[in-house]
Amino acid sequence: MTAAKTADRAFRSVHDRAPEGVWSAPGRVNLIGEHTDYNDGFVLPFALPHRLACAAAPREDTILTMATVGSDGRIQQAEPVDITTLRPGFPDGWAAYPSGVAWVLREHGIDRGADLVVAGDVPTGAGLSSSAAIECAVAMALLGLAGEDSPDAARRAEIARWAQRAENEFVGVPTGVLDQTASMCCVEGHVLFLDVRSGQAEQVPFNAAGAGLCVLVIDTRVKHSLGGSGYGDRRRGTEKAAELLGVRALRDITPEELPSALDRLPADLAPLARHVVTENARVLEAVGHLREGRIADIGPLLGASHASMRDDYRISCAELDLAVDTARDAGALGARMTGGGFGGSAIALIRESDRHAVEVAVTTAFDAAGFREPRLFVAVPSAGAARDYP
Repeated sequence: MTAAKTADRAFRSVHDRAPEGVWSAPGRVNLIGEHTDYNDGFVLPFALPHRLACAAAPREDTILTMATVGSDGRIQQAEPVDITTLRPGFPDGWAAYPSGVAWVLREHGIDRGADLVVAGDVPTGAGLSSSAAIECAVAMALLGLAGEDSPDAARRAEIARWAQRAENEFVGVPTGVLDQTASMCCVEGHVLFLDVRSGQAEQVPFNAAGAGLCVLVIDTRVKHSLGGSGYGDRRRGTEKAAELLGVRALRDITPEELPSALDRLPADLAPLARHVVTENARVLEAVGHLREGRIADIGPLLGASHASMRDDYRISCAELDLAVDTARDAGALGARMTGGGFGGSAIALIRESDRHAVEVAVTTAFDAAGFREPRLFVAVPSAGAARDYP
């Protein structure tokens, strides 16, 4: 059953009537370009087919009701809130995400209450941006109820910024804008090359299947929470490094300037800066390959990205390293962790003919190490947020 149909049925069960509409938004995989977004850098995500849907109907008052369908199919309802009383930190838990979006949209004239029911299949805590998916689905729903149902590319980028603000200021997680932009702006069959500073975006064709390749996602099932995982420490460290170097952001340091820059930084900040500068360079090189249709050539860049996150940014874990190393040894052209780190998922670029061997090798390695069985699936570049139809 699709996320939209699940949300629609749950809404009817909770409210004994049909929703006015259903809107959905996808999770994402970041092909390369990790922890560069909050440094004004470059990213290269694509949307997953996995989606989170929001069935919604307007109210005549300012009350926001929220319910969610759990993985076990049970419906959990949050306490209703008055959107005029929303404030950062209230409510908390999962309800903070839709509430944060309503809080931001209130400043943009969306001040009517609504009944919301959310459901979907984006894995939570897997580094695949389930939080951005719920934020963007709710934003689309609330805007749709207000009469705005077909935002253009510029408006989508603006909505992504609003969703990021909800996560940063209301929920209290200091993420960059990569996740929300991917969820709002990606298109089917493409990766999104985004210059975060300028906002300039390019949809780059990515037909892995046509090249006999696929992107295998390896969900380690190690849950992560960016609010308490060291993510904020890394962000503050890169901001301090930029300040010491006298630049607006580490994006402004070129690879040629990097050795001199590292000499001017303390030992705890130099590795962070090295990762950001080299990761930006890897994104640009990867985009060059993809523009020419040379998908296989990005494999070594994925491996170098993971090594940088493991050794310089120090955000990997034993499960992620095992997934990456095992996939590579089983024939992957390249592999890396994806997402904020400290758990979550890895991706591997593999030949379709090697898929079974890689999957068996990774599953066997996890079992031998005493880890939970990983969740494996092929990621196919999919469409961004939209009105959905059950």
